[in-house]
Amino acid sequence: MVTIHALRILFDAILTTAVLGLAFVGGSFLILIAINILELLDGARWRAPIAAAKIAARDLPDVLVQIPIFNEPEMVADALASAAALDWPKDKLHIQLLDDSTDESSIIAANVARELRGEGFDVAHLRREDRNGFKAGALAAGLAISDAPIIAMLDVDFRPPRNWLRVAVPYLLADRRAGFLQSRCEFMNYRTNWLTRAQGLMFDAHFIMEQATRYRAGWLFQFNGTGGLWRRAAIEEAGGWSADSLCEDLDLTVRAGLADWHGIFLMEPAIPGLVPERVRHWRVQQRRWSNGFVQVARKLFLKVWASHWSIRRKVSASALILVQAFYPLVAISIVTFVICLMLRGLHPHPYLPMMEFLLALVLFVSVGMSFVPYMVLKRGTLFQYAVALASVPPLMVYLSVSNAPSIVRTLFGWREQFKRTPKTRHTAARSTIGKG
Repeated sequence: MVTIHALRILFDAILTTAVLGLAFVGGSFLILIAINILELLDGARWRAPIAAAKIAARDLPDVLVQIPIFNEPEMVADALASAAALDWPKDKLHIQLLDDSTDESSIIAANVARELRGEGFDVAHLRREDRNGFKAGALAAGLAISDAPIIAMLDVDFRPPRNWLRVAVPYLLADRRAGFLQSRCEFMNYRTNWLTRAQGLMFDAHFIMEQATRYRAGWLFQFNGTGGLWRRAAIEEAGGWSADSLCEDLDLTVRAGLADWHGIFLMEPAIPGLVPERVRHWRVQQRRWSNGFVQVARKLFLKVWASHWSIRRKVSASALILVQAFYPLVAISIVTFVICLMLRGLHPHPYLPMMEFLLALVLFVSVGMSFVPYMVLKRGTLFQYAVALASVPPLMVYLSVSNAPSIVRTLFGWREQFKRTPKTRHTAARSTIGKG
């Protein structure tokens, strides 16, 4: 009896701790929702939109467009063509294809790059002997052979509109301490299947409710690794690209913030890209991101709290860095809840208030973060919204159970190899952005 009682106390404590952790993660999203409600009631944004700098054509800066690839034969030609189509003076537009491929992608890339150079474009096709540092290593290698002050980053599946640089660069230059600019991302295959719709719902919430609101609140927000600009000066002052994490974008974001640089979020024009269409590909992508966030937390969490930042900024930054703790916390909650039920003879009554709290939290966060973006972007009918929303919690539970062991291993220093998310050209060709 004493042993069972002691086990009850132990697992009740573990369950309570996990639920409190979920409350912290969920509470950070509730604050973002509250900010949007307050802005709506007040009729004014917390941060007034900045005015874009007016730049004469002769004073436009050189821009380096970096496109990292690894075995993307169906995407590489279009990626180069879309970069060359950007509306920017040809003598000030520099394109780097950072090619770590081991397949026919390199042959295709070399042919397209040669054709573009024949048309007068500055296109460098850079090959490395190994994949040391993965994406971060490739970006650093490319940056080392260029002196352009503005760096535009695009993943191989993203297709920026022609006017993107014309709109975005003046906003970045309007703020001298803006280290990066992140554009909102769209997803061309949004309507392909139930999984892409669910991802679209979550990404819309991420960009419109999380990224944009964090920016307006003056909090740290994440550079997403694509569809954005960096100042070379900010990258250099932050210590350059680092391969310490699989989320090199978040790693650089935090270090730049600690060096007193900040970001700008740009709602329009959006940059179309792709989301995974199969569950196993999506799981690999999410596992990489989750492990990367854990690595950033190990590396920089204490530095954030040792910094000169205000308590409010430290707490908001912690909520960003620790957001991926959601997955192991859900897994721990599920396992310990089952054990607690068994220890209490399958009587759930002591845990009903806790379960009701979690259900209410999930409902408020899910609807509060996703409904406004869905309606603003005109993604579909209310029925389609309800179906997409209903698919999100089971997906989150699935990820929590499948990826939690990897996240815990990463917490204790285990390192995972970078695994790309497969995407194909035919997907982009047959899809639409998903409006209407």
